[in-house]
Amino acid sequence: MKALVYTGPEQIDFRDEPDPSPADGEAIVKVEAVGICGSDMHAYRGHDARRPAPLILGHEACGIVQGGKFAGKRVTLNPLVTCGVCEACRAGRTNLCAVREIISMPPRQGAFAEYLRIPERNLIALPAGMDPAIAALSEPMATAWHAVSVGEHHLLPTLKTIRALVLGGGAIGLSVALVLRSRGCPKICVAETNPLRRETVALEKDFVVIDPATEPVEENGFELVVDAVGGVVTRAAASVAIKPGGVIVHIGLLEAEGGLDVRKFTLQEVTFVGTYTYTMADFQGTVAALDAGVLGALNWVEKRPMAEGAAAFHDLMEGRTGAAKIILMP
Repeated sequence: MKALVYTGPEQIDFRDEPDPSPADGEAIVKVEAVGICGSDMHAYRGHDARRPAPLILGHEACGIVQGGKFAGKRVTLNPLVTCGVCEACRAGRTNLCAVREIISMPPRQGAFAEYLRIPERNLIALPAGMDPAIAALSEPMATAWHAVSVGEHHLLPTLKTIRALVLGGGAIGLSVALVLRSRGCPKICVAETNPLRRETVALEKDFVVIDPATEPVEENGFELVVDAVGGVVTRAAASVAIKPGGVIVHIGLLEAEGGLDVRKFTLQEVTFVGTYTYTMADFQGTVAALDAGVLGALNWVEKRPMAEGAAAFHDLMEGRTGAAKIILMP
């Protein structure tokens, strides 16, 4: 099969790789569409020791199952492979499984390939007629869906009465804003430094879009802040922007330390909560929302052939595209 293989920092090759062979309980999926994630970019830059070269990256995928009980069905897939028997898994919090694996991280290859092997229990059948490129958005959208659900759980006021700030206007940040809007949040501000991404977010029209480099976030202005970047600068901005008694939801994984005003959090009873990926229930809710059209026109997706994947990675690294998500098509 043809696959896009990460071979070293800022190096990715489109080349022949062995076809995958399924283990017991696994299926082979013929990949139709797969998105480039921020974690793929992190690995591409050589900044993720968990993803050593050579490796097939990619985990935001949709495709057609080649055999088994899902044979012939178009599916999206939950890339988190979990044990299914631990306390977290039994409680439905599979994203906290202590022995979880994820495709695109050893020992599992990813989805930037013609074929992928994955457990059948990780497959989610899609509604008839769903565009594969839209179906591939299920994974990043599920991350946003889960983050908003976690934030909503910790909020004292309801989402329908608050102001929310999203730091980062990439795929996850924009998805968070769309999920917030779908749940009735009336005032949503998105902060993004890349002008092309700001233009993309502004197409939604319902959001206030700012460049935090020239327009600092409003101090104590928001009951909910979602950091979709996870850097020192964005955590500092979240600390400034959060209202007393508010909730900061942290998704991004750019930098591990720094930026938090713990003194303010203590004196003002600010809740800071990390959120990681999604549960299967989040995935199912996201697919239903995508099918119902409640998450917007989703016209911020750019499709490219997988054979041109190396150029897509380079364009993303250099900030030369306004697309919140590039989808590669084998």
